Amino acid sequence: MGPALALIEVASIARGHRVADAMVKRAPVELLRCDAVSPGKFLVLVAGDVASVDEAFRAGLAVAGDATLDKLYLPQAHDQLAGALRGEARAGEAAGIDALGIVETTTVAATILAADAAAKAVAVRIIEMQLARGIGGKAYFVVTGALAEVEAAVEAAVGAVDARFVFATELIAAPHDDLVGRLR
Repeated sequence: MGPALALIEVASIARGHRVADAMVKRAPVELLRCDAVSPGKFLVLVAGDVASVDEAFRAGLAVAGDATLDKLYLPQAHDQLAGALRGEARAGEAAGIDALGIVETTTVAATILAADAAAKAVAVRIIEMQLARGIGGKAYFVVTGALAEVEAAVEAAVGAVDARFVFATELIAAPHDDLVGRLR
C-alpha cells in the first residue's frame, strides 16, 4: 500500500461501480475496497503513490457527481491505517491494555480521517476498525494505549472531522480482560 489513500462514498450502488472503474482506469492504484454497504451506499477505497491516488480521486469524483455522500483524500496516511483497513488490526494480549478509546462516525471517510489524526497525534495503537458493513453505514475505530494518550487521541480524532459526522466517542479506563478479548 502506498502512502496515499482516497475514498469516495456514493449513494448509488450502480454509480459506485462506475466510480471504481474510472479510478482504476485513470491511474495505477490498488483497489482496497469496492463494495456495497448498508444502507445502500457504495465504497471505493484506493491506495498508491500520491500523484496516482490524486489523479484517480479526481476521476472518481467527476463520475460520482451528485451521488457523492462523502470523500477523503489522504496524501500521507499513517502506517497503522493499512492494517486497520485490511482488518488486520488486533488487540493482542488483554494484559497491559491501559485504556480504550472508541470513535464512531456516520461516514467511512470521517472514521478514516479521524483514525489517521489519532494515530499521528500520540502513541496509540489502532486495534479495531469497522467500516459500514452491518452497522447501518456508520463506521468506528478503537485505539489503545496509556490513558492520557488515548484521551488525546480521541480529542485529535474528533478535532479532525466535521462535528456533524461524529456520532459518539467513549473512553474506557482499565477495560476488563473479557471485553478486550472480544475485540477483533
